[in-house]
Amino acid sequence: MNSKRHKTVTYQRREDSSSSLHCCVPMCKASARFNSVLSFHKFPKDEELQKMWVVNIRRDDLTVTNHTRVCSRHFQTTDLIEPPSPIGRRRLRSGTVPVLFPWNNFTLPVLRTGVWQGKERPDPDTAENKDPPIDVDHQDHDYCSTAEPSALNPVLNHTEDPRAEIARLQKQIEEISVKNKFGLERFAASDDDIRFYTRFATHAHLMAFWGYIESATHKMIRVTNARGKARTSEGPHTGNPTFLQPIDEFFLFMTYLSLGLMQKDLAHRFKVHQSAVSRIINTWANFLYCVLGSVGIWLSEETVKAHMPDVFKNYWDTQVVLHCAELRCQTTNSFLLQGEGRSTYKSNCAFKGLIGMAPHGAVTFVSPLYAGSISDKELLKQSGVVSLLTPTMAIMVDKDFLVEHCVPCKVYAPAALSRGAQLSVPEVREIQSVARLKVHVERLIRRVKEHKIFSTVIPLSLISSINQLYTVACLLVNYQNQPLLKDWASKPSSYSKE
Repeated sequence: MNSKRHKTVTYQRREDSSSSLHCCVPMCKASARFNSVLSFHKFPKDEELQKMWVVNIRRDDLTVTNHTRVCSRHFQTTDLIEPPSPIGRRRLRSGTVPVLFPWNNFTLPVLRTGVWQGKERPDPDTAENKDPPIDVDHQDHDYCSTAEPSALNPVLNHTEDPRAEIARLQKQIEEISVKNKFGLERFAASDDDIRFYTRFATHAHLMAFWGYIESATHKMIRVTNARGKARTSEGPHTGNPTFLQPIDEFFLFMTYLSLGLMQKDLAHRFKVHQSAVSRIINTWANFLYCVLGSVGIWLSEETVKAHMPDVFKNYWDTQVVLHCAELRCQTTNSFLLQGEGRSTYKSNCAFKGLIGMAPHGAVTFVSPLYAGSISDKELLKQSGVVSLLTPTMAIMVDKDFLVEHCVPCKVYAPAALSRGAQLSVPEVREIQSVARLKVHVERLIRRVKEHKIFSTVIPLSLISSINQLYTVACLLVNYQNQPLLKDWASKPSSYSKE
C-alpha cells in the first residue's frame, strides 16, 4: 500500500458569508466578518455523527445549537462540494467529519508502511530457480539483534519536511489571497497606507470610528437601481448587490473621498460593477450624513472655556472661529446658473459654506453649501449660526467678513486699514494676534480639502450629493486626526473674565 498524503487545494472564493458566524473549534479564530473565502457549516442532525464531530474538535462540554458552526478549513477538500457560482452555498458530503485541526497542523496522519512495503520484494520465480553458491559461508541468525527503525520504515525520516512545506504553502496561499484583495484587511498593518487611502491618522483611529458606527450599519438605507428608490436591508448583506463586506464598502467610500478616484477605477480595484460603486458612494454619503449629523457638535459656553488653549488667553470669550470655505465646480452651460454660482472673490463658479471651529480645534458648526454668489452677511443669516450665539459669547472672523451688525455678540476681526489712516501700535499688535489665531481655522479647512475630491474642480454629476459629501468630510475631521492645537491636548486650561 502506497503512503497517501493530504493535498491542499485553493478554495473557490465565496461571497455569501455572514458577519455573525465564527468557528467553534479551539484555537481557530476564523470569522466571517473579514473572511469571504471560508464557509461555515452546521452540525449534522444525526446524533452519532454529531458526537463524532464533538469528539474530533475536542469540545466535550460543547452545547450544539443552530448557530454553532465549523469552518471549511477543518474538512478535507474532497468532502466539500463547491457551488457552481460564487453566490452559491458550499455543502458537505454525507457522513463527513472534521479532521484537520491546529494540533495536527491541518494534515492527516501519514500511514506507516510495514517491513515488506518499505523494501523491495524479490521476484518469487527468480528466487526459487537460483541456487546459492557453494563457497558462500552461511552465518547463523542472531536472534538477539534488533533492526533499526530507519530500516523498517524509511519514510519516518522525511515526515517532518512535508508537514512544514504544507504549512508554508498554506500561509503563502493566505498571503496571496489577501494581497489580491483590495480592501481594508490588505492595508491594516500600515498606518501610512491607512492615512493615504482614508485620511485617518492610524488604523486604530479608523477602527475606533468603525466601532462607533458599526451597529447602525444593520439598519442602513441602501440606494438601489430604481433611480434613487431606497429600501431598508435587514442585515449587512441582505439584499446587498455589491458582494462586499460593510467595512470594505466603508473603505471604498473613504478611498473615493480621500483620493477622488474615478468610479471605474474603484470598480476595477474592488472587483465590482461600476454601477455598484455609484450605489455604494451614494448610500454611505447619505448614511454618514445622517449618523454624524445627528451628533450635537455645538459646544456649550462652559465647555469651550474649560478647554480654552493658552494661545486664546487674550480672547477668552471666543465661542467659535468662523471662516468661509469655497469649492470650485464645473461651469454649466446655463448663463443663469453661471451667474448664481460665480464666486464673489473669484471669477470661477463655486459653492460656498460656513464652517466653525472651537478655539481648541474641534469642528463645532458646518453650514450647507450655497451658490458662490451669496454674500457673507446672507451666508451668515441662512446658515443658522446666529441663533446659537448669545451676548456673552464672541466670534472671530476674517477682516473681509463684515458682520458686526448681524450678530448679538462681540466680533474679533483684524481692523481694516482705510486710505490715509495710520494704525497705532496696539492696533497693529491686535491685527497680528488675530491673524495668527485665524491660521488655525485655515489649517482646519486644509484638513477638509485633503480629501482630494474637494481640491479639484467638482463635476456637475456630483451636484446632487456634494452637500452630503462636504458635510461628511467636515465632520470626519473630528475623528480622523489629533487635535489641531497640541497644547490643548496635553495641558487644557480655562479662562474667566477678570
